[in-house]
Parts: sequence; C-alpha cells; structure tokens
Amino acid sequence: MSDNASRLPLWRAALVMARRDFRAILFSKAFLFFLLGPIFFGAISATAGALGAKAAESSDPPKLAVALSNAENAAFARAHEHLAEAVGLPAIVTVPESDRRDAAELLADKSDNFGAVLTGSLETPQLTGTEERIARWQGEVALLSAQALGGSSAELPEVNLSPTQTSVATIRSAQTATATGAITLLFLLTMLLAGMVLSNLVEEKANKIIEILAAAIPMEAVFYGKLFAMLAVSFVGIAVWGGIALLVLTLGSAALGPIPEPAVGWPLFVILFVTYFATAYLLIGSIFLTIGSMAPTVRDVQTLSMPATILQLAVFFLATYSLSDPGSAAEIFAVLFPVSSPYAMVARAAQSPVLWTHTAALAWQLLWVAIFVRTGSGLFRKLVMKSGTGGGTAKSRFSLRRATRP
Repeated sequence: MSDNASRLPLWRAALVMARRDFRAILFSKAFLFFLLGPIFFGAISATAGALGAKAAESSDPPKLAVALSNAENAAFARAHEHLAEAVGLPAIVTVPESDRRDAAELLADKSDNFGAVLTGSLETPQLTGTEERIARWQGEVALLSAQALGGSSAELPEVNLSPTQTSVATIRSAQTATATGAITLLFLLTMLLAGMVLSNLVEEKANKIIEILAAAIPMEAVFYGKLFAMLAVSFVGIAVWGGIALLVLTLGSAALGPIPEPAVGWPLFVILFVTYFATAYLLIGSIFLTIGSMAPTVRDVQTLSMPATILQLAVFFLATYSLSDPGSAAEIFAVLFPVSSPYAMVARAAQSPVLWTHTAALAWQLLWVAIFVRTGSGLFRKLVMKSGTGGGTAKSRFSLRRATRP
C-alpha cells in the first residue's frame, strides 16, 4: 500500500490534529493564567470605544434644518454667516417654503443628517429634535434669531422646545458608536488570542515532533488542525470573559443606560460578530502560523511578534478610518482586503441592514484562509522540512529515521 493511500484524508487528519492540540492547551496551567489577563484590558476597550464614537460624530456633524419663511430663512442664514467665525455654531440647511414639510418628516429624511428642525418665526422660534440635541442648541438658536432680527433687542427670544424620541442624526451617531466599539473589541480579542499561534510550532520543531506529524499526515492538515484548535481555545476564553462582562453589564445596567442597537438588530449582530471573529482569527492566524513556523527558536518568535503587531494595528486603523464614510473607496478597499475584511464587515452590520453582502464577504474570507494555509504549508515544506510538494517525502522520512535512531 502506498504512503498516500495509508494516510488519513485531509479534513479527518486536521480534526485529529485539532483535538490533540485543543486538549493539550485547554488543560494546561498556562491557559488558566492566560484567562486572567484580558480582564485588565476591559477598561481600555471601553475608553477606546467612547473616544472613537466621539471622533465619528465630529466627522459627520448633525445639521439644523431651518424651516421659517423664505425671508426669515435668508435673515437667519446671514446671521449664521456673520457669527460663525466668532461662535461655535451648528451647520444649517434652509428649507424653502416650496419644499415645506413638518418637523417629523425632516428628521426622518435619510438624505440629510438633521439633528433638529427650527420652525415658527424669529420672534417665537420652535426647536424640534431629540431632548439632548435641542437642549444643546437652544442658546445658539436664540442668539442667531436675535441677530437675524437686527440685534436691537436686549433680550434673546425664548426658544420653545419640542423634544422627539429620535432623529436620523441620532440613529447614525448611535450606529457609528456601535460599529466603533465592535471593531475595537474584535481587534483586542484577535490581537490577544492570535499571538499564541506564533509560537505554536517552535517547540514541536525543536523536539522533532513536527517531522513525525509531517510523515503521518499532510502538512496542510497540520496547519488546519492547529488553527482550528487555537480557534476553539479562543472561543473558550471568549465564553469565560463574555460571561464576566455580561454579569458586570447586568449589575451596572442602570448606570450605563441604553446601548445603541446595530442596524441588523442585536441577535443577528452577535452571530455576525462571532462569525467574523472566527474568520479574522483564521486569516491572521494562518499568517502568524507561517511566520512562527519559520522561526528556529522561541527568541526569534519574540522578534517576529513586533511586525505581526504592526500588521494588526494597520488593519485596525484602516477599518476604523473607513467606517466613518460607508461606500467610499477606503471602505470598499477595507472590505476587499482579506485581513481587514472581517473588521469592515462588522462595521457594516452595525450601520447597514443589508444582509447579502455578509454572505459574499464570508465566502471571500474563507477562500483566502485556504490560500494562506496552502501557501504557508508549502513554504514550510520547502524551506524548513526541505521536502517536495507531497508530505512525507524521502528526505522527510530520512530525517524521521535519523531523529528516532537509538
């Protein structure tokens, strides 16, 4: 019987390899201590999400819709232009009488990012919008109205406030905050967990175990097995940390307030987030596994960890930059670039209800996982094992006999 006939099929061999590595890592003492580390990074994640949400809001600021008479619209616009250089004012869009709609319709119009609507007159202005927004803009509207009236009155006109539940600007700001938080969490989890893959093969190379594995199963099966074993270990860690986070959120829900809901809804968003974490881990893990397999010692792996971290940071910054402008060239590039695609698609799930793009993106990402694994295992065979395209070649078997000779 030939060597190829006696070998296990690729995916069955990968499953055996994954089960072996999973048990070895899960029941080790080092893994128990590893679970304790990410708790200290929780505060960093929350702070980064808050800063990112604030930056996203400033990149696309909400506008004030001015729906007065045509003459008063013009006077209000002139007052805004006169005071804009001296006072921080919201951007305005004047709505002509020919296109007059009620405040609720203007706030629901997705073509403009309206945070509030000014109606009534300059003497008795009425501001409609979310309670937080109109309270923030009340003073600016009173000042502009007084300036538009000629500035002769010593008192500012009283602005009547008409709060609503939500607006397009509020929804966009909330969804952007959710997208930023999801990207940050995905980055932290991937950076924390994928680093373990770098040193995965070094010890087995030093002990000649990798030569035994290469003689018994295809090298691609070794790579797939190790990747999926580390992914399973990562899910165990996420389950533990997620349980702790859920307990904290439940106990502190009153202080946190409502969490912005993503565009696809929370149940589907959680499923997509976990799925994109898996593809992000497999993509970056396959690259890290190849890099780590080329390192002869653990010290060399530590040296290689710096460019690996820089790669992850570059992917994170690309995805964060592109989420503020959906549909732009930068966002499309982030979606198509394999390593950043999971991050960009998580942001899309938070900002857009369209679902078919996720099916296409997942197929695209899994294709690149297969490409990376095949390329990495091929490089390992040729450059490290010094063998040909087939696993367990004559030179590999010779190395195995020499390593096991008494």
